[in-house]
Amino acid sequence: MIQVEISLTKVHGSDNEFFILDQTKLSRKLTDSEIKAITKRVSDRDNGLWQGADGVLVVDEPTHSGPLGMMRVINADGSEASMCGNGIRTIARYLGQEHRQLNFKIQTMYADLLVEQATPLAPSIQTFQAEISPISFAAKDLGLHWQDLPELHHQKISVLSDQLIFTAVAVPNPHLISFVDHETLTGPELGRIASYLNNGDNPIFPDGVNVSFVEVLAANHLFVRTYERGVGYTNACGTGMSASSLVYVLEQGGHFEQELNVQNPGGMVKTIVHENTDTERHSLYWVSLVGNATFLGAAMLTLEQLNDPDFDLTQVHFEETGEQEKYRQFIASL
Repeated sequence: MIQVEISLTKVHGSDNEFFILDQTKLSRKLTDSEIKAITKRVSDRDNGLWQGADGVLVVDEPTHSGPLGMMRVINADGSEASMCGNGIRTIARYLGQEHRQLNFKIQTMYADLLVEQATPLAPSIQTFQAEISPISFAAKDLGLHWQDLPELHHQKISVLSDQLIFTAVAVPNPHLISFVDHETLTGPELGRIASYLNNGDNPIFPDGVNVSFVEVLAANHLFVRTYERGVGYTNACGTGMSASSLVYVLEQGGHFEQELNVQNPGGMVKTIVHENTDTERHSLYWVSLVGNATFLGAAMLTLEQLNDPDFDLTQVHFEETGEQEKYRQFIASL
């Protein structure tokens, strides 16, 4: 029996951590059940690989001409997400280095998205820009079931809160956004509401939803805290910050084509919200998401080891890159 050797590269965007698994480099491609089982095992924060992660980014050949590669996003619980804004920047770097290209498209679940190397956020910080699209407010695209509303814009949901105002938008994964004060941002309400909406037994988002609380720090300067569907609290959510930026422009006094600084528990990104004038684009709005694509290190394992419950992943040796120290210096300077 031929043993399948698997290289796993640990990466992060704004400390939103993933392992990259490249199907094109394997002696045989893994099945979906194998990928999901591996993801749950290596992502475990206590017993997983190198302190675990928020999920696995699977690289594969595109299914049609045009994109340089395809990205699939497998959450830590084994569920699949339609998009990951922080993850796609790391895949942009990975594919760009593999193919020696600076700008190209990546196939995702719903669209081929343009990515490119960008001006560094700081010296020695690898930085990439990604298109976040398609965007929709339609309830059917959100999995939203609330009072037969076709869309949810700037209104209360009484069963969630008597005080907070919500807007829901798919980018294309579903997000529920609320602009709050600092006390609410750091308090327990986000966890309470998001846990309820992601427990699989609620009438509003029965399939779950990403939930973000947003504080306006200054004009064009936001702080976003996100509870991700299939993951829980994360240091950052790229699509959540993109969705929050769009709602800021549409409802909170922001402007199209103006750079926003968006901080998060894991660092910061820059966003630009665009109103579509290009008929080839996928929706009325799209967002440019600019941020780090940091490679932490890599390890080589076999499929047999990953399937062996007695094999101790916490003892696997990683070849570290040293990039995280530079990233930490950048964050400390903010």
